[in-house]
Amino acid sequence: MDRIHNLIKEAQNGNKEAFECIVNENTGLIWSVVKKFSARNMEIEDLFQIGSMGLVKAVKNFNFNYDVKFSTYAVPMIMGEIKRFLRDDGIIKVSRGLKETAFKAARAKEVLRAQNNKEPSVDEIAQYINVDIETLVTALNASRDVDSIDRKIESDKGKEMNVIDTITAVEDKSGEIVDNILLKAAIKSLDPREQKIVNMRYIEELTQSDTALKIGVSQVQVSRLEKKILKKLREYMS
Repeated sequence: MDRIHNLIKEAQNGNKEAFECIVNENTGLIWSVVKKFSARNMEIEDLFQIGSMGLVKAVKNFNFNYDVKFSTYAVPMIMGEIKRFLRDDGIIKVSRGLKETAFKAARAKEVLRAQNNKEPSVDEIAQYINVDIETLVTALNASRDVDSIDRKIESDKGKEMNVIDTITAVEDKSGEIVDNILLKAAIKSLDPREQKIVNMRYIEELTQSDTALKIGVSQVQVSRLEKKILKKLREYMS
């Protein structure tokens, strides 16, 4: 079992440090999915909050019998959470409890920093204010004031930069991976006949006429089916 599967197993068994590690390592994955919805009339940070909830669900619900990479399982979960929100709600709703948790976390961060002379981890903050790490992560993402994306940080080379600069770099690196995952998931959503046509046309690179002969229909029918399939794939990935 690889490292991420070990971390997921530990997180599902209540290991908060493992859960924190998974969240931190998959922040770029969330941003890559969120980027696909950037044209919508929504705050990008709000969509990241919703996507984070999808990642939390992916960790909790991941089944090792699926025999797939965690990212392959998590991307549709993250995207589904965002789509569900855009379809059903339209407005980000942040509960009073989450706002209070975020406020407590901000105060705890200052106290722990002063006590230990270093930046506290998410796990340390969660223990200090006595909440589980899933609730804390959701609260932090729900409150943009907790940690601004415009906050100045120092890079490894000593150069000053904003937090958003590091996020953008991760998005550009993982976007292609997310597209591949979504395309595979979209193809799996097709019925067997449609999958067969996709395979013959785009994997075996057969012509529409050769494809028609193999499945016993006319070339015109293959053309119509292909247009229908491509429309389904675009809708799934949009």
